[in-house]
Amino acid sequence: GSMHCYDITNHNELNPEIGTYEEYDALVEELHRQGMAQILDTVPNHMGIGEPSNTWWMDVLENGRSSVYAPFFDIDWSPINPKLTNKVLLPTLGEQYGTVLENKELQLSFNPTEGKFLLHYYDSLFPVNPRSYSLILEQDKDLFLEELGPESEATLEYRSILTALGHLPFHYETDRDKSLERNREKEIIKRRLAALCTLEPKVEQFIERNITIFNGKAGERSSFDLLDNLMDQQPYRLSYWRVAAEEINYRRFFDINELVAVRVDQLPVFRETHRMVMQLLRDGKLNGLRIDHVDGLRNPWAYFQNLQEAFYLEMCRLQMTEMEEQLDGLDRTALETALLEKRQDEIEKHNDTLLTKPLYVSVEKILGHNEVLPNDWTVCGTTGYEYTNASNSLFVDSQNQKAFDDIYSNFIGAKIKFADLIYDTKKQIMRLSLSSEIMALTNLLNQITEKDRRHRDFTLNSQRNAIREVIACFPVYRTYITPTTTEVEKRDQIFIEASVSRAKKRNFAIDPSIFDFIRDILILKNLETLSDEERVARFNFIMKFQQTTGPVIAKGLEDTAFYIYNRLISLNEVGGEPDQFGISPATFHKQQAERQRNWPFSILTTSTHDTKRSEDVRLRIDVLSEIPREWKTALTRWTRFNKKHKKSVEGQLAPSRNEEYLLYQTLLGVWPFEENLSKNQQQELIERVQAYMRKAMNEAKVNSSWVNPNEPYQQAVADFIAAILKPGENNRFLPDFLALQKRVAHFGALNSLSQALIKFTSPGVPDVYQGNELWDLSLVDPDNRRPVDYKLRQRLLAEVEKVAEPEAAAALLRAKEDGRVKLLVTSRALTFRRDNHKLFYKGTYTPLEFQGPHQDLLAFARTFQQQQAIVVAPLRYARLTKGADVAAPVTGSVWADTWLTLPGTEAGQKYRNLFTGEKLVVKKQNGTTGLALEEILAAFPVALLEKI
Repeated sequence: GSMHCYDITNHNELNPEIGTYEEYDALVEELHRQGMAQILDTVPNHMGIGEPSNTWWMDVLENGRSSVYAPFFDIDWSPINPKLTNKVLLPTLGEQYGTVLENKELQLSFNPTEGKFLLHYYDSLFPVNPRSYSLILEQDKDLFLEELGPESEATLEYRSILTALGHLPFHYETDRDKSLERNREKEIIKRRLAALCTLEPKVEQFIERNITIFNGKAGERSSFDLLDNLMDQQPYRLSYWRVAAEEINYRRFFDINELVAVRVDQLPVFRETHRMVMQLLRDGKLNGLRIDHVDGLRNPWAYFQNLQEAFYLEMCRLQMTEMEEQLDGLDRTALETALLEKRQDEIEKHNDTLLTKPLYVSVEKILGHNEVLPNDWTVCGTTGYEYTNASNSLFVDSQNQKAFDDIYSNFIGAKIKFADLIYDTKKQIMRLSLSSEIMALTNLLNQITEKDRRHRDFTLNSQRNAIREVIACFPVYRTYITPTTTEVEKRDQIFIEASVSRAKKRNFAIDPSIFDFIRDILILKNLETLSDEERVARFNFIMKFQQTTGPVIAKGLEDTAFYIYNRLISLNEVGGEPDQFGISPATFHKQQAERQRNWPFSILTTSTHDTKRSEDVRLRIDVLSEIPREWKTALTRWTRFNKKHKKSVEGQLAPSRNEEYLLYQTLLGVWPFEENLSKNQQQELIERVQAYMRKAMNEAKVNSSWVNPNEPYQQAVADFIAAILKPGENNRFLPDFLALQKRVAHFGALNSLSQALIKFTSPGVPDVYQGNELWDLSLVDPDNRRPVDYKLRQRLLAEVEKVAEPEAAAALLRAKEDGRVKLLVTSRALTFRRDNHKLFYKGTYTPLEFQGPHQDLLAFARTFQQQQAIVVAPLRYARLTKGADVAAPVTGSVWADTWLTLPGTEAGQKYRNLFTGEKLVVKKQNGTTGLALEEILAAFPVALLEKI
């Protein structure tokens, strides 16, 4: 039933709801027949615990620290709250525990065929600690056994089972022998109890009678004491779900209680969770991995090393089998060690990337401003969010930043400083949804200070506040210090010292020495003077700190601030920096060159399942940055027209000015190309926008939230949306809106053609999200997970493949609403890239310049030996046409007097435009060789020129 597959419960099985192994093999076979490969998106950092099908987690709940799977999960068995020592807090109850208990919502049951007890909370099941079975079996047993007969076989076995239960190791035993004993004996006891119930049915009847007693009587508080006592004997504590934020003591995926962190940094856990993946890789069914949420890993560097080494050993499997046969007595571990040592020798000898990265691994890593991917990671690059934002920023007119600042602040009646907003939202997240993570960090820090006489006077509260402040000021998602680090990398030291310095400046009331102490721990100051025990304690704090900063900034920035700071929402993207208003072509070229040099196999993406808006929606909204005057006057009119549709909810007009500002941008982005929508289309659009605004308001946490949804307010906003989008003579807003929307959609579509061409020809591996071959006007999930009409795309592709003349390409541009023009750019560029793969994977990247009045363009050459391709993509069409009507020309003479220079190219060299079939000849003008832009873009707004 999962809609997202983050809640995996078994890493070594295919999901039967998706298909069988035979069907999967058929998929792989067809991929290979088409010359395609498969990259698996995998989430190694956590598992779902909402279903009893997670046998590892259920074993932990049954056996606590004594479970053989306890080391698999990141659980703090010694939290600050002493009542949770050796217990897991499970925030699953809808009310306070006592209320749930006395409402008979918690019920005990017995499975006689398996001889085990279970606790039920509606559809949720929880195992019962076997050692606590005796509480149930001892209840009124003397009279019952007397009835059976003191020496009867059933009585003797019953008493023997009770004795065995009394000798069962406790659930907090961590000694391996004791753990294995408990794991073995508890199952034997269950089987004996089941057999006894079969032998003597009265035993089962007696147990059921006791269960009825334990389950209590409604209205009699004392009748629930037995069940309460039984609950106290469990390795877990059921609690009200709202307690999770403060006291939950297992690490989660962000703040999702149903997803528990897996200690994949432990090699046995890594091997067990990757058995099937490695099998699929060895068999050639998988060809690479996309690793999700790498910043949640305790030690990303080690994880990637383990991945590459495991894959290498899988590839050596046949060789290892032969060696085992030849070298009698040499065990498999020794063979693996020998092979890895051989591999390391080869790496050092040849310095070959393919030796260090035999497996293609792409990582979901969000890079901050001026942050680069650590070059010692054995990965092939990121999943491309830094490219997403750089590419989009090319289409934002940075000259109008001041104008947009004024428009936004005047409209909402306040000035929002983005740095202060992030600081506040991160602190909000740490106080609310991630409070337990901060408490866990505080506990670790307190353990350090309590054993240090120079710092033991730091109070628990001051340590917690200082940790919050440092994280609130942290400039990136995390640092990457490992337990083997002796000297912190310069990049990480800069981030740490910057955050501590900012925290001090924001908190003059807090003793600065506590900030210095945290800084010194994080930068490993005086590490050599510490005992082994002190070093372990400090690294435990550091590793936990690094795993905490990422979720805090993700929740505070992406899931909160991005829905509050709405100046130009196309910049509010995963990995984006909304306060950075556009970038120059020179900056983009620099990033392209760096990727070509260091990460040539990094993914280039512009839309994913995680993006806040599709690429086409963003590029429409970017158009507003070119026309601030029109945007300002439109806002003035629209708010006047729509004021009558606002409702007051507890003294607050809904929507607020900030939400209204967000709404108008959103509507410009998602409005369909069709001029006359049917009633069904109108209703679908209204419902999509209402759902989006509901999510945006809950994420912003200003007038509503997921935890405390303000239903009346949300309904008022939904009604506002329905009212302003209802066609009719009295609706002055809608026709006025559509006039601007038509222009924005027109120029946004042209932007999309340029962005697509740039992506498909840039250094890296271009990615197309489902459905984005045509226009896709989707918002954040679940809107971007709607079904895709692939039959339509197949039919249109057959049409665009026939385009070979300038007029045919120009005709697609005139009929741009159906999306064929984007499909033409996509299919031609990708086909050319596939047929000339060395040109793009090995070829150089050379920025090209223009001479003349038009400079809002991006151009570059890709060159490999005698092959060359030239890319020309205009960036800001609205400014080109001075915001004129959609009928204004964007090809041909509009580009007059602008010259593309081609240094090193001889006059007479010929190129062919792959979109139009036109042939161009390089000429010499004013001492430079090149091509006239009005010839390059004579019939089509972008150009991919192949050297012929």
